[in-house]
Amino acid sequence: MQARMNNPVMVLPESLQAMFALNKSVEDKGLPATLIQMVHLRASQINGCSVCVDMHARELKKAGESDDRVFAVAAWYDAPYFSDAERAALALTEAVTRVSDRADPVPDGIYAQAAKHFDEKAMAALILSIGIINVWNRLNIAVRQVAGQWRG
Repeated sequence: MQARMNNPVMVLPESLQAMFALNKSVEDKGLPATLIQMVHLRASQINGCSVCVDMHARELKKAGESDDRVFAVAAWYDAPYFSDAERAALALTEAVTRVSDRADPVPDGIYAQAAKHFDEKAMAALILSIGIINVWNRLNIAVRQVAGQWRG
């Protein structure tokens, strides 16, 4: 497999810096780093971004997450390995990622459940994190970025 072109953020380095800055802006806002990685993994699974699925699964393992939890992110709703806060974040991730799948893309119930677990700053960071990974997924998919090449 070969990419169609270099990733657009490599072609336009100022956009890479902007993406890094946006990502940095959500750090230390009340969300555990592993939760952000789970959110990134789940959105990437939904979008079919092999680069990000590979990356975020490895990052979770590197952070000490068990195989049970990493493997079960794809079916979190049927797995006993996640806290209520993680479940709420993963439900919000699915809703925000699948905006075209239903008339009310992010139902009040899903939003309210997440808001029970995260204050406004953490919710903002969560929503931005979901948006960020969706952008990365779309960039990688558009150019057929090859999984594993990011490891150098």
